[in-house]
Amino acid sequence: MSRQPANAAEALAWLAWQAEMGADEALEERARDRFAEPPVRIAAPPAPVSVAAPAVARLVAVDEALASARAMAAAAGDLAALKTALQRFEGCGLKATATNLVFADGNPESRVMLVGEAPGAEEDRQGKPFVGVSGQLLDRMLACVGLDRTTAYITNVLFWRPPGNRTPTPAEIAACLPFVERHIALVRPTHLLLLGGMSAKTLLNTGEGILRLRGKWTTLQPGGLDYAVPTLPTLHPAFLLRQPAQKRQAWRDLVAFRAALDKIPSTTRSVGEG
Repeated sequence: MSRQPANAAEALAWLAWQAEMGADEALEERARDRFAEPPVRIAAPPAPVSVAAPAVARLVAVDEALASARAMAAAAGDLAALKTALQRFEGCGLKATATNLVFADGNPESRVMLVGEAPGAEEDRQGKPFVGVSGQLLDRMLACVGLDRTTAYITNVLFWRPPGNRTPTPAEIAACLPFVERHIALVRPTHLLLLGGMSAKTLLNTGEGILRLRGKWTTLQPGGLDYAVPTLPTLHPAFLLRQPAQKRQAWRDLVAFRAALDKIPSTTRSVGEG
């Protein structure tokens, strides 16, 4: 603390200076030496609320939805039961915002199965896959190789439209996947055509893009199926509408797909004639 004033005159001078600085009111009877006092102990802040709890809850919800999807899909003994299971399934949030379940279209006896990505606005209204502008292009593409909706069976990897056609979340895709795989197992196709990157990456469990995957034959064998299905990824019609220059690549894929179908003995297929 500062030294004491030497005399009354010095003390008065100090008081006058403090008054000029605005310190003209005493708060206590005696001055306190703040430097001599022990430091004030500041209470520790309360423990922060864990931010991991909501994330854990979300993970549990996703796991429960996936377990429910697997159980319900496995229990479906035919396509009608699978559709009913999807109508009862509450583990995919897309269902709450969609107008209709979009299950499938075409002939399940054809043994030719096409799997697209997700329903759009028109598909959501009608409850059928590929009935909008991209569906019209798909019909023309199929007709070029002797196929149509009486000789092919069409579905998607998502059964409900994402709002605003947004990109679906991994959880939404995962919730639908057991039903898609069961769908394939029940139809028992001789050949699969995967339309678009989402379909190819989901069913083939790969991170590669569709421009790398398209045109390359592979096989797919979901649970419940006792053989591996020859599978060809190709470009989605909606992509071709945005990128017309890529139609040449899609045409090559369709020609290769048709050639593979023509190798099947006629007694084991119903895929139309080229």
